[in-house]
Amino acid sequence: MPLFYLLSLQHVTLPRVVTRPEDVQHVSVLKATGLIEAEIAPALDPAGKYNVARTAVVTCITEEGHAEINKMLNEPRRMGRTLQMARNRMRSSSPS
Repeated sequence: MPLFYLLSLQHVTLPRVVTRPEDVQHVSVLKATGLIEAEIAPALDPAGKYNVARTAVVTCITEEGHAEINKMLNEPRRMGRTLQMARNRMRSSSPS
């Protein structure tokens, strides 16, 4: 889930190169929603064919991203389960 990925980004050194396909997709969603700034390879090649981006570089979490993190961390009912899921995700894998 992209928001769990956003939570994990606050604990890594940025800029961060991302290569796992599912993480590149999370970066794409977070960038599109304005929660992070990132560089993602163009989706179209010179011939106009669609290519799935293989890498991305997360450069920073935006003010909106930090606000979303704070919102998630400060909503007790919603966040009890969300934080536990995020912790479990961070233990099982780290962003690449």
